[in-house]
Amino acid sequence: MVLRRAAVLSALLAGTTFAALTVTAGSAGAAVTSAGAVTRPVAAATAGVPITGFRFVDITARDGVVLKANLVAPTTPGHHPAIVFVNSWGLNDLQYLAQASAFARRGYVVLSYTTRGFWGSGGEIDIAGPKDMADMSTVLDWLLANTAADPDRLGAAGVSYGSGLTLLASAFDPRIKAVVAMSCWTDLVESLYGDDTRRPQTVWLLDTAARLVGRRSAEFAALVQAYFASQDLEPLKNWGRARSASTYIDAINRNHPAIMMANAYGDSIFAPNQLVDFFGKLTGPKRLELAPGDHVVAEGLGLAGLPNHVWDSTARWFERYLVGSRNGIDTEPPVVMRHLGSDAVESYSDWAHVATSTRRLHLGGARWWDGTGPLSETAVQTDWSQQISMGTDTWADAGVVLLTNGLTGLTGIQPTVWLPAINRRNAGVWVSDPLPGGGAIRAAPRCTSRSTRRSRRGRWSPTCTTPTR
Repeated sequence: MVLRRAAVLSALLAGTTFAALTVTAGSAGAAVTSAGAVTRPVAAATAGVPITGFRFVDITARDGVVLKANLVAPTTPGHHPAIVFVNSWGLNDLQYLAQASAFARRGYVVLSYTTRGFWGSGGEIDIAGPKDMADMSTVLDWLLANTAADPDRLGAAGVSYGSGLTLLASAFDPRIKAVVAMSCWTDLVESLYGDDTRRPQTVWLLDTAARLVGRRSAEFAALVQAYFASQDLEPLKNWGRARSASTYIDAINRNHPAIMMANAYGDSIFAPNQLVDFFGKLTGPKRLELAPGDHVVAEGLGLAGLPNHVWDSTARWFERYLVGSRNGIDTEPPVVMRHLGSDAVESYSDWAHVATSTRRLHLGGARWWDGTGPLSETAVQTDWSQQISMGTDTWADAGVVLLTNGLTGLTGIQPTVWLPAINRRNAGVWVSDPLPGGGAIRAAPRCTSRSTRRSRRGRWSPTCTTPTR
């Protein structure tokens, strides 16, 4: 009980960040409107239903594990649409108190629960495995048996860890009619080991949180040890694929839930490129919102009940697909992009219309006096090569997980690096001519190169990066 009450601090901490509501006008094909025209708050008239107080309940899973949960519901008669909120990694069911109360006043039965292995819930952390999927179905069973929830109007939502679970659950339980996944993953292998490159800051943070407020399974502990030891990672990849919504895209499409996803461009835990691929494969109602910042930045303050564009869209999504309200969200372009430096919103009919052109730049040989090579549209006519040593980091890294991109979302100040400080023995640097005044780059860069490894130790996966806006 002490843990559950003290955990309210974690819910407050989860709401200390938010995303700047800024975007820029896009290229041809964009429908540019004001922010309010794209993410309209639900009318206040729908938020006045009398509700019960919060009731804390225990839900027994199929294997006997007890899951801690809380419930709030309208007091009006009849059946109601229902939403299940799933906790983020390291947090618990108190995380959604503010939003649960708001949705209950709109007429929803709302149940929030703590996944197994965290805080007061029993068992060990399953990390979106079979036990977690069975638990979600058990929670829905309990909800229908003990409340006035309408079995034909069930939704699920979550932030971070909870968002991945809700997406996965929509593949295994057809009763889920609508999903909102915030700061989510669709490919766990890509998140933790994309391009055969480890994300040590991310895994260290996840493991530390699990040690502090959870109970790791032996499998989890072994996988973390292998991850940091760079041992055979094929078992880790197989484990991650089984916990990725992208693996079950056919099942999700058969169940046909309405899925909304919202992430930050700079999410350092679940990079958003994987969402784009997943979004393109969905055949049911869908929406993708992207905003500046890092993990949980876009929706953060909404967890504390403060005005927030992601939670406004969440309310409209559930109003449309659980209540049946013709609020227009299903007729809007489903790709919504916010940007630093403007109050406008870019919206597109699909992802293919986001990028309307491709620009190819050629890398040239490095200059002898500063180790910097040219980056230009003119093809290099002579062969060249450059040798760098691997294993030592430089200043040109991805920054500090959660903080670097999070501060960008909060302040609008983009991270920079002083190029002379980059050790050319450990990095290749290419620089283009200055862009025209007011020029901006938004891109998913690709790099084609030929590399030779002179040592048997280590691995090299060539990549190319560019500033994005």
